[in-house]
Amino acid sequence: MHKFACLILLVQLSACSLIPEYLRPKAPVADEFPSYGNTNTTSENAVADIQWQQMFTDARLQKLITLALEKNRDLRVATLNIEAARAQYRIQEAARFPTINATADATRARSANIFGTGTGVLPPYTIYSMGLGFTAYELDFFGRVRSLREQALQQFIATQEARTSAQIALVAEVANAYLTERALDERLALAKQTQVSQQSTYELARKIFEFGNSSALDLRIAETQLETANANMAALKRQRAQAENALVLLIGSPLPTDLPVAQALDAQLLMSELQPGLPSELLTRRPDIRQAENLLKAANANIGAARAAFFPAIKLTTSVGTASSELDGLFKSGSTIWNFSPQLVLPIFDAGRNKANLTLAEVQKDINIARYEKAIQAAFSEVADALATSTFINEQIAAQQRLVDAEQARFQLAELRYRNGIDSNLNLLDAQRSLYTAQQTLVELRLSRLASLVTLYKALGGGWS
Repeated sequence: MHKFACLILLVQLSACSLIPEYLRPKAPVADEFPSYGNTNTTSENAVADIQWQQMFTDARLQKLITLALEKNRDLRVATLNIEAARAQYRIQEAARFPTINATADATRARSANIFGTGTGVLPPYTIYSMGLGFTAYELDFFGRVRSLREQALQQFIATQEARTSAQIALVAEVANAYLTERALDERLALAKQTQVSQQSTYELARKIFEFGNSSALDLRIAETQLETANANMAALKRQRAQAENALVLLIGSPLPTDLPVAQALDAQLLMSELQPGLPSELLTRRPDIRQAENLLKAANANIGAARAAFFPAIKLTTSVGTASSELDGLFKSGSTIWNFSPQLVLPIFDAGRNKANLTLAEVQKDINIARYEKAIQAAFSEVADALATSTFINEQIAAQQRLVDAEQARFQLAELRYRNGIDSNLNLLDAQRSLYTAQQTLVELRLSRLASLVTLYKALGGGWS
């Protein structure tokens, strides 16, 4: 009965856990996203369930995203981090079980005759031995090993979430880089049109000047406008080359020559009805928030390991085998040997090391709480900004289109008046400049609209597989 009671006590002790109870911190954001006048903010289907192939229908963009998911080096690093975390978890998992080793040994020795009569040494002798056992296996009565295992598990899960977050971010980055490239192509086309128009205006101004019907100032103004258009062309070509280089970096390889034909910016049919739902849903949608929570849980488990260091540690060493002075006598009767060596280590004085380790673990948990809350706040801000852009950008685009139409009519009228000698070239050049600026702004606004949808899709944890 005494042995049975001791066994029950050991089982009860082994069930002890010093890990603090985990409580998810309250999200430090408002209960709802700003609606900006949009009353339909709920969604039957979570954006996280919308696959990127549904979001981005441009065949060329789909091909680029597929290549990036296969070859991007940052994503490869995130995948390798998962393997490293998985190995670390297996190491901690293995600590729950004893490591059993088989040993074989042969010893040849000679010793002095210190207890017999006379002087000199005893003749040499040989001892052969074979054994099976384990060394310093810790009985996890106070949950130190389990705490470290839980910490490693949560870190492993966090790396998986980090990879998913990296995939979502990569899809969004490729989409934005591609859309930027499309926008630069359209801006280049507009710049080319403006350059041709400015060249025509300059030639006309030069002829008028040569006939003596205008001053040198008018000619120089026309020349200035032409060179400005040339400079704009060069700048846009540089930006276009840089945009392509950014895209090459993201996909991890040179652009294939067999890519589908690119679609124009206004032909990009991105899903526009992306409803945000409630902020609380971000906790399950956004992998970066789940990653931050897993790291918080890992820090919480580390406190349990730090607390367990204040309690006794019990380690067992045992082995069983055979020993003999003759090699063929190892398996004969009477050659069996064994040992059982329990060890109890009770911390008495460590100059405050254990207490400092516990304080460090608790501070690290507080740091991870702050990081978790910051991740939620950043996600809320991203969604709110994207909602604001997507809500008002259409109105701005419509107004800008009307401005472009008005500037186009003004330019045509100014050009007609100038060619008929009714007006100076100052009004024509001003109309050309205003039209070009309005057209470039319209392209930028269209890009901003598409980029806001990409950002909203990413911010709501849009699917990637």
